[in-house]
Amino acid sequence: RAAPSPKMMENTVFMSFTFYSTILILKMYVIAIITGQVRLRKKAFANPEDALRNGGLQYYREDPDVERCRRRAHRNDMENIFPFLFLGAIYSLLDPSPAVARIHFFIFCVGRIVHTIAYLLKLKAPTRSVAYSVAQLPCFSMALQILLATTPYW
Repeated sequence: RAAPSPKMMENTVFMSFTFYSTILILKMYVIAIITGQVRLRKKAFANPEDALRNGGLQYYREDPDVERCRRRAHRNDMENIFPFLFLGAIYSLLDPSPAVARIHFFIFCVGRIVHTIAYLLKLKAPTRSVAYSVAQLPCFSMALQILLATTPYW
């Protein structure tokens, strides 16, 4: 006999949110790995001890390609994925339509993946901006629905 599942595991919207959130977190880990690989390839290290280990203090420096991964792509993810994690979790508790919720989560996830690809591959404008904007739409929708649901309690 199977063990009873926690209530949250029975919430199909929350499970969909969990799936897409996990993909996004894994994507952030991949960017961290790519950043490390670019550092090694470009010999641009953030710490003197790493530079010494890899050829000398002259490699204790910044590189535009490393910064593109680290500061821009990764930081942009943190500025957007972390709020999504909060909004999506709360939104999941509002008992939305599972199909509509899945569309929200999917659009955000794909938008962030396209945004990262556009950043890392230096795709022609406005690819990155469009991906960013499209990914923001479900976040605004979820935020609005959360506010509407919680307005009576403020």
